[in-house]
Amino acid sequence: MQQLLSSSSSSSNPNFTLFSNPNHLSKFSFKIPVLPLLSPPRCSSRDSSTQLLDHDDRARTNAAVPDSKPVLVVRRPALDVPSDSETDAEAAPSPLDLGLAEFAKKIAIFEPDDGDAASEPKEKPLKVNLDLALYRAKILTRNYRYAEAQQLLEKCIYYWPEDGRAYVALGKALSKQSKWGEARAVYEKGCQATQGENPYIWQCWAVLEDKMGNTRRARGLFDAATVADKKHIAAWHGWGVLELKQGNISKARHLLAKGLKFCGGNEYIYQTLARLEAKASRYEQARYLFRQATRCNPKSCASWLAWAQMEMQQENNRAARQLFEKSIQASPKNRFAWHIWGLFEAKMGNVEKGRKLLKIGHALNPRDPVLLQSLALLEYEHSTANLARQLFRRASELDPRHQPVWTAWGWMEWKEGNIATARKLYQKALSINSTSETAARCLQAWGVLEQRNGNLSTARRLFRSSLNINSQSYVTWMTWASLEENQGNSVRAEEIRDLYFQQRTEVVDDASWVMGLLDIIDPALDRIRSVLNLDQASQQSRLDSLRTILEGESGKNVDEESVSNDMESDTGFDVDAFCIERLSLDPSKLQVQMEFSPPPPVKRSREKVL
Repeated sequence: MQQLLSSSSSSSNPNFTLFSNPNHLSKFSFKIPVLPLLSPPRCSSRDSSTQLLDHDDRARTNAAVPDSKPVLVVRRPALDVPSDSETDAEAAPSPLDLGLAEFAKKIAIFEPDDGDAASEPKEKPLKVNLDLALYRAKILTRNYRYAEAQQLLEKCIYYWPEDGRAYVALGKALSKQSKWGEARAVYEKGCQATQGENPYIWQCWAVLEDKMGNTRRARGLFDAATVADKKHIAAWHGWGVLELKQGNISKARHLLAKGLKFCGGNEYIYQTLARLEAKASRYEQARYLFRQATRCNPKSCASWLAWAQMEMQQENNRAARQLFEKSIQASPKNRFAWHIWGLFEAKMGNVEKGRKLLKIGHALNPRDPVLLQSLALLEYEHSTANLARQLFRRASELDPRHQPVWTAWGWMEWKEGNIATARKLYQKALSINSTSETAARCLQAWGVLEQRNGNLSTARRLFRSSLNINSQSYVTWMTWASLEENQGNSVRAEEIRDLYFQQRTEVVDDASWVMGLLDIIDPALDRIRSVLNLDQASQQSRLDSLRTILEGESGKNVDEESVSNDMESDTGFDVDAFCIERLSLDPSKLQVQMEFSPPPPVKRSREKVL
């Protein structure tokens, strides 16, 4: 072989090629496929045969071969050539080892980067890892482990920048920490990464701007969400609720009707429309819309709960109780259902039942401060101030940034005569957020405290500050007018009353929109027009509607007296049995749990008030 190669190299023919002699091809052509498969060629850097494979010789070889015949090209190994003493087993890994190595690279969810975060990932993990990481981030956020969730979501954005779910989850986690600027930057980055085609990011960004008070920008973002996907029901509903807050009732109805037109029946839109009808005293229309909402989703606790609140305001107590029961059955752990039902029973005089319902809600939602706040007020009214104080303290430990807890606690201390403590608690509530609706109520309560203690100038400043936040508060205006009238300033008191009537926003809501909405809901049913009668509903129709609610599937008739004023009647729903069967919770042991099971600790620092 070496003799052949040496003779070929000594030839002076410039057109000579390595494989030009067909007689010699049969002698060494069988070795060509063996070299790259089994082992690298056993040659050293000093071997004279390697001079034939350098760049110049390959160029001469390729120039002499016709274009019609393929030419085999031999590549040098990139690594150092092993010596002759090494065995063939150590020369190259087996195909099985190569396969396992490739599989091992895909097992880990995230590979550690090389320190350059701006560069593209060398190898993207499998898509299933994104779903697992998003679920894990959701659990971490629910457990208030925001730092770990943020780190995980940032890795998701790094590996899958085109997926909008990571941006939405990270923005919500930052919003819960009141990091509005960072959340806005995340949403903006997500819209750019998804080229503006993800409506969920636009909608979450709009909700954030609405919370920050940027109403005009929120409208534009809701509009962008509907442009990205006109069937995105959350954008239509959120935009409608925004217009309701601004008093634009007609525009809100128009947006909600568009949501029904493009997306079909939706429980949230039906529920919002029903509450609008209840606010306008069109209760039959409201009941019809509530019924549509519950048909869209029988498990919608919010629809049953809103319907129950309307019947509660109309003093249809039996119907309200039955609707509260349906809301609990739809969502057994819903804190709002247990809370409002407990307040309803306490208002009806069933203090023990109301206390039990609030305790059940707290046992199911141990991190909710609102349930403990209402329970503290109930205990203060029907028990002792010390027990109420302990519940207030526990609620403030659960969420130190929950303003209503500090305001209610300050009100109780004022009633107990602890004026200095009440001022500190009011000041603590205002230090959390001085521009919210809760802050306006806190300033009004603080103004009443200063008025009762003779600090009239301070009380006036507090009332004025409260009205700067919420100029539509009738209670604040009339309290200020009463202060001036008690001081003998009748002219000033009348001016304050006139100012209220001059600046208040009157909302004119007519019923003409209902006829247009009927064509969207169900144009095939003519009977809807008779159900949604635009005239005032008669007493008999109200009783017929309530009788339908109460009879249900049992077919049991209910007389008119039990429908209208049955406050103490039993609907047959056993709360204790329901808790034991569905929730594995014994209501008889709730008192022991309330005393001996402290709430989970929170990593936030709490200012000691007392």
